[in-house]
Amino acid sequence: MFELEKLIRPNIKTLKPYKSARDEFDGLAEISLDANENPFGFGLNRYPDAEMTELKRAFSKFRNVESDQLIFGNGSDELIDLLIRAFCEPSLDRILIFPPTFGMYKVCANINNVDVVEEHLNEDFQIDFESLMPKLSDPNLKLIFICSPNNPTGNSLDKEAILQICAGFKGIVVIDEAYVDFAERSFIQENIPNLFTIQTFSKALGLAGIRLGVGIGDVKIIEVLNKVKPPYNVNTLTQQKAIDALKRPDEIQKQVNIIIEERKRLREALPKINGVKNVYPSEANFLLVEFDNAKTVYESLTKNGIVVRDRSKQIENALRITVGTPEENDRLLSALKNENYSSAGRTGQCLRSTSETQILVKVNLDDPSNSSVNTGIPFFDHMLEQIARHGAIGLQIQTKGDLHIDPHHSIEDTALALGTAFDNALGDRKGIERYGFLLPMDDCLAQVAIDFGGRPWLECDAQLKSTHVGDMPTEMVSHFFKSFSDTARCNLNIKAEGDNDHHKIESIFKAFARAIKMAVRKDDSGVLPSTKGVL
Repeated sequence: MFELEKLIRPNIKTLKPYKSARDEFDGLAEISLDANENPFGFGLNRYPDAEMTELKRAFSKFRNVESDQLIFGNGSDELIDLLIRAFCEPSLDRILIFPPTFGMYKVCANINNVDVVEEHLNEDFQIDFESLMPKLSDPNLKLIFICSPNNPTGNSLDKEAILQICAGFKGIVVIDEAYVDFAERSFIQENIPNLFTIQTFSKALGLAGIRLGVGIGDVKIIEVLNKVKPPYNVNTLTQQKAIDALKRPDEIQKQVNIIIEERKRLREALPKINGVKNVYPSEANFLLVEFDNAKTVYESLTKNGIVVRDRSKQIENALRITVGTPEENDRLLSALKNENYSSAGRTGQCLRSTSETQILVKVNLDDPSNSSVNTGIPFFDHMLEQIARHGAIGLQIQTKGDLHIDPHHSIEDTALALGTAFDNALGDRKGIERYGFLLPMDDCLAQVAIDFGGRPWLECDAQLKSTHVGDMPTEMVSHFFKSFSDTARCNLNIKAEGDNDHHKIESIFKAFARAIKMAVRKDDSGVLPSTKGVL
């Protein structure tokens, strides 16, 4: 059960907060001689409203929350710092974050000499609650920071996982909703005592220059934070600019709608550009984009007067691109299209998602340095690794399938995705050898002829006596190559003879890899390998 009193630092419990002149006299005065203010000045000679009454009233109407649930800070950064200072004892307590995420959580913790526990998001950039669960019982873990939509990945984190964390954690769960206006859901209406939400005026409201953040949470948490914050932490000009903006909700929504439409346009246009490997889904005002070589793209865009954020230290070869105005986005796309960023070689990928499998395949025909295979079927993984090694190609395959039923869908769909990735990597197929052939192995002889001529066909003559080799059904061998040929648009002729089914299958995959290596070899002619003039 959540007990706030047990979370507050002992010195904060007994802290007597500073009382300003305005705190001691909260009324109307004809002459104010209590706060040591300049009686002349330039219209800003009086201290700002420490209670921020009008600002709270305007924001509570804008977000449909109660005024006493609100606290404002000098940007969200100050609120993050206040939370850590109020609830974490230096050198003793801890916060938990989910990398890759907003860097200020860790910076504020380090400033306050508070340890940081990192629970990395999974490959889908989501929280693995089962992995996290044991950490929730740590008595010195006081705060969990969750950025949703997440920065720098752009996706919203699973609501049910977050609610499970709130239910299973005795500390405070902080949801950073900086990008909430570009997403479909918010947590501010959830009536959960240990859930504290942070929002900002920097994104949808377009007021990054005034540095204003807002915390929304249980009244008792607000009372603790008010004891710690400086008395005049939000100045008069900031308060007034924020109030003016909150009176224009229709205008704000119009701008948000434009950004969402432009985000969609960029997400559709960017994958068509050479060198772009992946554009991640986003519910923020930016897109995370994976390139063949992010450094090259970053430097080139900078020379064109366009600055994006390099996030390669968090996600390999990824740039975070903020959605600009339609005109700015046109210029971005034009700059990207006018350069050839695909210096890392001929690459292709396929993300295949069905009710039975989730598969990501990446192929690089010219760079074999980066390969990894995981389908959950060890013998099948071993065969796919032969393709990478003996084909001298980069091959990354991640397959999640319904193996609790049988391996059929995982093997078939992996072959379909692999063929699609090859088809993408070959492009127009100009200048490739197109054909390739065979290989002996111990007691076996495998002959594989391949033709990347654009027409799918399979002839397979390989008699296998066993029903399985390892955990792979032998009937799926020919099925794998048929599925590959269909999506790679290639002709395959396979023959194998020998006594040992393991050796026979392995020799087929090795011969297949060698045939691929020969067939995709590229010269500088740029000639289409066909007398018909078309493939």
